[in-house]
Amino acid sequence: MKLVTFTRGQEAEIGVVINDTTIVPLGDVAQDMIALIANWDNARPKVEALAAAREETVDIASVRLLAPVPRPGKVFAIGLNYADHVAETGMATPANQIWFTKAGTSVNGPFDPVQIPRGSMMTDYEVEMVAVIGKGGRHISKDDAASHVFGYCVGNDVSERAWQMRSPQFCLGKSFDTHAPFGPWITTSEAAGDVHDLGIRCFVNGDERQSSSTRHLIFNVWEQIAELSQAMTLEPGDVIFTGTPGGVGIAMKPMQMLKAGDVMRCEIDGLGFIEASCVAE
Repeated sequence: MKLVTFTRGQEAEIGVVINDTTIVPLGDVAQDMIALIANWDNARPKVEALAAAREETVDIASVRLLAPVPRPGKVFAIGLNYADHVAETGMATPANQIWFTKAGTSVNGPFDPVQIPRGSMMTDYEVEMVAVIGKGGRHISKDDAASHVFGYCVGNDVSERAWQMRSPQFCLGKSFDTHAPFGPWITTSEAAGDVHDLGIRCFVNGDERQSSSTRHLIFNVWEQIAELSQAMTLEPGDVIFTGTPGGVGIAMKPMQMLKAGDVMRCEIDGLGFIEASCVAE
């Protein structure tokens, strides 16, 4: 099942996506995506019934898609989690997971413009698979982690490299407004297949820059959830950016940083794609 947050006016709505072209609105089933995720066991039969009946449908091309979780409680991202990305940075393979936060205000819709910040000459792209937490918890084991994931999205961990590198903490360089687009919908876990064997790619102006597979994650999704949940309680709707493969702009020779007018397309097999035009702030 694919679940989406969208607007056809002023108010955000949630719905089920049918054949990637049609939305069945969920009406009063839940107020927003986090509420739906938190109450999924009870809500799922109603959602399935509405999707089957299709009494009301909306053409997906006629609405604006928002980030599936427009304001997550937490947004975390892991660094240096593909071997080819580690190699291109010249850094050692990390013995431990490297985590940073992205501000909630960096969350952006899957097709909304991405800002090049004022004065920035070092804005970069990073295609990533995004995991959305379903069942919350603390001290989640690797063996149990899969049951805590509600579903998966395509994400872009847009990074302002100058700000990222001027401090040991990455969070400011990773948290500019619009720099965490993800979507286009949540593909629920049972529909996503083997999430550790999905092709993942990023194109800039049609040029393929990143191409890999999630089987090359150094720390897989279950290990990431186990690590994070040692420190904090994970809650429904929390978002985890799971790492980017090699091919980022800063590692190219010469460097290929983003500029206004560039178009980024990020795609993952079975999860769809997101696409954004870069605009000057």
